[in-house]
Amino acid sequence: MSARSQLQQVIAKHRVSAGATQKLPNEWISMNVESNAVRKAAVLILFGSARDTALADGAQAQDLDLLFVERATTLRKHAGQIAFPGGGIDEEDSSVAAAALREAWEETGVDTNGIEVLGHLSETELPVSNFLVTPVLGWWHTESKVHAVDPAESAGVFRAPVAQLLDPKNRLTGVVQRNQQKFTSPAFEFEDRIIWGFTAIVLDRLFTELGWTRPWNTHRELQMA
Repeated sequence: MSARSQLQQVIAKHRVSAGATQKLPNEWISMNVESNAVRKAAVLILFGSARDTALADGAQAQDLDLLFVERATTLRKHAGQIAFPGGGIDEEDSSVAAAALREAWEETGVDTNGIEVLGHLSETELPVSNFLVTPVLGWWHTESKVHAVDPAESAGVFRAPVAQLLDPKNRLTGVVQRNQQKFTSPAFEFEDRIIWGFTAIVLDRLFTELGWTRPWNTHRELQMA
């Protein structure tokens, strides 16, 4: 089965449970969103070609890569962290997909005409920012150049091959110590970057649902900021 078909199957499962909000694992966060002030957001999980050829409908997991942005270190929240392109849903956005595409264009300059939206996953709570975040899955059939559009928001933009992210040697557990409490999340090592926290949790869950995850050493820990 192609990666595209596998993604569509996962989307279909989430569509059946529409309205069911996912929580972050207790190992990572123990607080809840404030329902009276929660905001909506969308992120774009954009699958492109890790090869020198255009993305084919029959591509397998090892043929894909993912687009990420590296947040500026001067930001008030999530400074320096790796994330999917995305942000708050505006009143002008016609859908969560429209919001994810707009944010991706604003952050990376990607030509959204070259992206097919396959669908989206269930909302996930992000209590630290009091957001309900909807991950939108995109298929980058016609690629365009990308870059950090606003240095005040993003320090960089990069693409990571899915095969490298799935490699057990690049998997680890990110650890944060707060008030004598230990919080952990799955994490991915890519070159000199660590993808952890909310982004890694969403990605780890997606890889697991797709059946792509390979056994990895969860006891390999790295202290995060």
